[in-house]
Amino acid sequence: MSLPRLQDPIVAIATAPGRGAVGIVRVSGAHIGSLMQALFGRQLKAREATYLPFLDRDHLPIDQGIALYFPAPHSFTGEAVLELQAHGGPVVLQLLLARCLEAGAEFDAGRQQPRLAGLRPALPGEFSERAFLNGKIDLAQAEAIADLIDASTEAAARSATRSLSGAFSQEIHVLRDSLTHLRMLVEATLDFPEEEIDFLRQADAQGQLSMLQQNLRSVLQKASQGALLREGITVVIAGQPNVGKSSLLNALAGAELAIVTPIAGTTRDKVQQTIQIEGVPVHVIDTAGLRDSDDVIEKIGVARAWDVIETADAVLFLHDLTRRYATDYVADDAAVARAIAEKLSTKVPVVDIWNKSDAADGVSCEAGLCLSAKTGEGLDTLRRRLLELAGWQSKPEGVYMARERHVHALQQVAGHLSFASEHLASEAQALDLLAEELRLAQSALSEITGEFSSDDLLGVIFSRFCIGK
Repeated sequence: MSLPRLQDPIVAIATAPGRGAVGIVRVSGAHIGSLMQALFGRQLKAREATYLPFLDRDHLPIDQGIALYFPAPHSFTGEAVLELQAHGGPVVLQLLLARCLEAGAEFDAGRQQPRLAGLRPALPGEFSERAFLNGKIDLAQAEAIADLIDASTEAAARSATRSLSGAFSQEIHVLRDSLTHLRMLVEATLDFPEEEIDFLRQADAQGQLSMLQQNLRSVLQKASQGALLREGITVVIAGQPNVGKSSLLNALAGAELAIVTPIAGTTRDKVQQTIQIEGVPVHVIDTAGLRDSDDVIEKIGVARAWDVIETADAVLFLHDLTRRYATDYVADDAAVARAIAEKLSTKVPVVDIWNKSDAADGVSCEAGLCLSAKTGEGLDTLRRRLLELAGWQSKPEGVYMARERHVHALQQVAGHLSFASEHLASEAQALDLLAEELRLAQSALSEITGEFSSDDLLGVIFSRFCIGK
């Protein structure tokens, strides 16, 4: 991709907003020597930390700190990079940022030094984007940078670090190399149909394809686990009023997030909290009790409850064990169950949970999961059940951070390889169709690391990064 903006030098504050001990302003682009002259009155040695004042237009110090200069291509972006490490006050950093932009404008106008070609503020993710475009990292590694910053659990952070170090990319490259070799065999057979030698049979193309599919399943399994660490699952607690939905949310979260009273219909809107189970984010949503009501506000709450139920990855259908045999309650429960079934895809699991086991003396729970949100009894069993619903494997080895787009691409590869296997095994051996399926598989695989990516995809990915990264 070649856009005019990618030729501009860029500058941004690279540390989080707010006060801190140290703040960093980062510059990347050509002809940084002129900027160093303006800020320091001299040039810096490469890759050597220098403590010195940062000068304003009148050569008065804005601050004193450490400057680091990385000449191209030996930098994060692959371009010349200058980093200013100053005191972390927002005013100081804004003054330094403004001074860099001012110096860029001065040299553009006066041409006193090789021009800075329009030094401008960096767009979100533009430093990482340039690192990708200049071949310093691939697209999966670039995404891992954002994932490491956004990691909400230790497991997610460690997985993102593995992806950033290239573990995920290396597995994709192994798959790509195997696929390339297989394509070469098929193309050779297509190019020389008159030859008596059967390239595919002698090279055991079927065996190579089977091994490729086996390796792909392993990568897909680990990528799915990584995507789960990043995205988590959304679990909605649903049921009739006053069955303990808010109490269950509070018990899972370990905090009094939702109001709990004996009065039915207390919850009027959804209440959401993200909890962590073995490092997996679980987004739990408490909803209004599902019933017909003449109360206008409660009606809105019930409508919103149905909206979130339809978007859930799993539904916890909460029942009141103390009312298990109450005729009216059972009839209403059955009606709610039918409504949930109508609104959900068959792929979305619904878990029946019987709450208030501490108060239900002599009442058994033959089907579903019994617990007490009040005492905590059965919560560990529920947590394990939630991990099962998410498809999480306890303490998986070698999991790297991945995204839904990676999982989708790998699933596409699996589909194309399945069709390829059918063509190869058929008596007709439609080699042209086989070759096309292998080409499509390689194209989908290359989207993960960015060897084949549309400009639109890159724009979406890097626009979600923070500024300065």
